[in-house]
Amino acid sequence: METTVKLYSLPYSSVKTYLTALLFIAGNVVLPQLFHLIPQGGVMWLPIYFFTLIGAYKYGWKAGLLTAIASPLVNSWLFAMPAPAVVPAILLKSVILALAAGFAAHRFQKASLPLLAGVVLVYQVAGTLGEWVMTDSFFAAAQDFRIGIPGMLLQIVGGYATINYLIRK
Repeated sequence: METTVKLYSLPYSSVKTYLTALLFIAGNVVLPQLFHLIPQGGVMWLPIYFFTLIGAYKYGWKAGLLTAIASPLVNSWLFAMPAPAVVPAILLKSVILALAAGFAAHRFQKASLPLLAGVVLVYQVAGTLGEWVMTDSFFAAAQDFRIGIPGMLLQIVGGYATINYLIRK
């Protein structure tokens, strides 16, 4: 299924970039809090990446990068979730996600389920490899592939629906 939508590439010199990023950062703060009400909800549903994907895909890698960096830091500072020890790995995955989503949106100028699946796969594989290097534990690094499949599916399907139907402007 493929739909053409209006995609943007907001510059760092625009106030709209920062306001957009703040909106998505707020989403990345609220959504994880809701999922953490479910046992293992954070590690299973990977909610901290959801609005980074949406922001970067719809509004460009710059808005996505601001969201990717601020979201884990704000969440850790306010709620100690993610735990400070795992913030570097989440930051790595978030940054890769923002860059991959921004690149795919710019390159293909559309949002489709296969494109979003590709973006999620790229950030997860590259992020897992980076986390493996950071932690020296493949088992820990592969946690998203062991537990987080529902979250990856949520990112793909929910991201597609949000980009194509909820924020059509």
